[in-house]
Amino acid sequence: GEFLTSYTPYQPEISQGTLQALFEFQTQVALLTGMEVANASMYDGATACAEAVAMAHRITRRSKAILSGALHPHYRAVCETYAQFSGLSVEALKPVPGEADPIDLDDETACVVVQYPDFFGELRDCSALAMRCHQAGALLVVVVTEIVSLGAVIPPGEMGADIVAAEGQSLGNALSFGGPYVGLFATREQYVRQMPGRLAGQTVDADGRRGWVLTLSTREQHIRREKATS
Repeated sequence: GEFLTSYTPYQPEISQGTLQALFEFQTQVALLTGMEVANASMYDGATACAEAVAMAHRITRRSKAILSGALHPHYRAVCETYAQFSGLSVEALKPVPGEADPIDLDDETACVVVQYPDFFGELRDCSALAMRCHQAGALLVVVVTEIVSLGAVIPPGEMGADIVAAEGQSLGNALSFGGPYVGLFATREQYVRQMPGRLAGQTVDADGRRGWVLTLSTREQHIRREKATS
């Protein structure tokens, strides 16, 4: 009993080299997605998507997420699993290849989740949908399963996305004993306090030299579990 009440989670020292690598990684993800801030990082694309839905719930204090019919079915399944234990309601639209989703927003909608390019390989401009979401007080979550594609198309941030969740495996990350891949996660600076995971930041040390620190770390390993954002 005494051990359990006094226990502090193990927090290993992170070298300056590692923190710099994380900082540069975050910078590249933010540039690719067209967003203001990115973390380092998530488990994989599917869980990053579910974390984005949970984050939208915390920000808007609304309980419903609308999932596009063109969202990868594995991502949809993970969102539905997360929702079972977090008090969220998930409305998964019927997949109709070649047609836009018939999205009906109401005052309980926390977010709309769309994939870009979608599961059927189509590219759709999300600008109008982002505007509709914002007018209704909801957030737009854009999921990217092929991150390299953002080197050739308009990034979600330029179309008004509030959160971008992506799979980064195609950047070259290999499986390690069966998993994971690497989940990418980016958002607007105004929402950074609700962003899951950890954030490496740049600073200056006592001698005026460039340095790096773990700016935010709101995972359950680092703070009280009930206060964690991931």
